[in-house]
Amino acid sequence: MKVYVLNGPNLNRLGTRQTDVYGTTSYAQLAAVCRTTGDELGLDVEVRQTDAEYEMLAWLHTAADEGAAVVLNPGAWSHYSYAVRDACAMLGAPLVEVHISNIHARESFRHHSVVSAVATGVICGLGVDGYRLALQYLAAHHVEEL
Repeated sequence: MKVYVLNGPNLNRLGTRQTDVYGTTSYAQLAAVCRTTGDELGLDVEVRQTDAEYEMLAWLHTAADEGAAVVLNPGAWSHYSYAVRDACAMLGAPLVEVHISNIHARESFRHHSVVSAVATGVICGLGVDGYRLALQYLAAHHVEEL
């Protein structure tokens, strides 16, 4: 099963950006964890990050066209990007929204995600382990459905 692990703005700064909130795992380490987990689960995982909204939209369109599942950390786009939300709504395969921090325990503007309403599920506040859990969920619950 093809799974895109897509990461939005500033995720490439993991390990150096607000380590008290996001931890010390680097983006390279996160990508490696996702690929290794995917290999262990028999998933074809492709990990990508962008700060450009148009690029994220293109990747979501590709996933929709391919019928691929998506693990998405939309970053700040979670809270205001209806374009990202609408692209997610086009997905025919499962979408798991992931946030490293607990968005509900942070600033009030972070409490709502426009993406969550079109996601299969949401994992937040479990650090980078949320990605591993999302991939495990997809492998366990959706291999036969896709």
